[in-house]
Amino acid sequence: MDYLYCPDLKNRVVQMLPFTTLLSIDKESPQPIYLQIANNVVNIIREGQIKPGTMLPGTRELAKLLNIHRKTVIAAYDELYAQSWIDVIPRKGAMIAQNLPDLKPQRWNEPRLSSYGEFLTVPFYPMDTQTPVSSAPVLRLPEFIIDEGYPDSRLAPLDLLNREYRNRAKQAAARKWLPGTLAGGSPLLREALVSYLLESRGLNIQTQHTMVTHGAQMSIYIAASLLLQAGDHVIVGDPSYFLANKVFEKLGARLIKVPVDAHGMDMDAVEQACKKHKVNVLYVIPHHHHPTTVTLSPERRMRLLELSRRFDFAIIEDDYDYEFHYSSAPYLPLASGQHEGRVIYIGSFSKSIASSVRIGFMIAPADFIRQAIQLRLMIDLRGDHILEDALAVLIQNGDVGRYLKKANKAYFDRLNNICTSLQELKGIIDFERPSGGMAIWARFNKDYPLAKVADAAAAKGLYISRGFQSHGNLRDGNSIRMGFAAMNIGEMNAAIEILSKVLKAKI
Repeated sequence: MDYLYCPDLKNRVVQMLPFTTLLSIDKESPQPIYLQIANNVVNIIREGQIKPGTMLPGTRELAKLLNIHRKTVIAAYDELYAQSWIDVIPRKGAMIAQNLPDLKPQRWNEPRLSSYGEFLTVPFYPMDTQTPVSSAPVLRLPEFIIDEGYPDSRLAPLDLLNREYRNRAKQAAARKWLPGTLAGGSPLLREALVSYLLESRGLNIQTQHTMVTHGAQMSIYIAASLLLQAGDHVIVGDPSYFLANKVFEKLGARLIKVPVDAHGMDMDAVEQACKKHKVNVLYVIPHHHHPTTVTLSPERRMRLLELSRRFDFAIIEDDYDYEFHYSSAPYLPLASGQHEGRVIYIGSFSKSIASSVRIGFMIAPADFIRQAIQLRLMIDLRGDHILEDALAVLIQNGDVGRYLKKANKAYFDRLNNICTSLQELKGIIDFERPSGGMAIWARFNKDYPLAKVADAAAAKGLYISRGFQSHGNLRDGNSIRMGFAAMNIGEMNAAIEILSKVLKAKI
């Protein structure tokens, strides 16, 4: 579409408005110049600086003013016309569309402020922002990070995963899927999970019992949303996984916190809670409790299943790091036993392979999975089914199994190393060696408040958590999970050396 050059109209408009200022362009920007012009025109229309019916400069004159090619201006006007911001009058030129509302004008030389400030100007329902893992402001990424227990992605078969992803992506281009059919996850990965979980964890399931998610947190949220209503009671450990507790509270559930000791959740306390309240859900992390890393004993596992039957409550079993165990074969999950369909089992490849591999899974009776898929459709139509397919191939080829053997050996060596290093800080840091997982529960002497320790360490290039005061158990408030898996032995030794200097300097 062309826009006529009309000297009389052009002169009148250009004299009224400083288009070289209002339509400022950045030739270094990745956004095309014609879109910059179009967006600037839209902004000054919205701000009332140009009224409906106002004529715009001709394309030649505007190109001259902005020192750009005329075709660029034509493209900008075409874009504005396509979006109905301007009208084109034959033999006259382009003008601001007549049907736009007449907005209150803003002076052209007033600063143009963003519509997005600090606060929303209409009511909404904010989340509780309290968090146990907040840290002092860090101006630059620290050299060393002692996380709370994540895998070392350098050991993971990411090259194989990326290669398979590319292969699957080429195949996916020719495939068609009906809308909503992938909300439960890639069919290939769901099939792979059936055999993988049978071989590794003794779960006797079929594909209709599986659902693929973006991780354990998504699984917890979906499961809790289907199991709980406002006012329902949920039993959790004290302390327990903070973000799971936040999910339950957000849904309006009432938390019943029961003690966690060296053998896991106290089943006497669970029974007493069930006698006092109608319990709907119990959330448990039996393999390596979060945050304390303890393992639920076999006796307590059996009793938990019995209490579930007796008091008719569901169990959400979070088994986020089942793959890593160093002293003996791990106890099989609660979900592998006879639980009469009461256990919702949750796992995650984000915790076993790499944090960037956002794939988790949920195992439950078929009717529950169908409802979970329907709920997921409301917020997320599907995951990355190409990535899910690629992971399924690595599982079926044995690549994941080989990687886990390598990672277990490496993490075992790293566990030995950190335990030896922390022994030198005995009296300041108290801990028990975990049987598996990727973290140590380190309890700091109260004379060494973690908030101050974290600040001093950050100044020396080391990040550590500021403590778990928000986890509900004040006895363990000056404690942190010290992840040992993500750093190699040399890196961990350097990190512990910094921590040791901070502690021995008495902060």
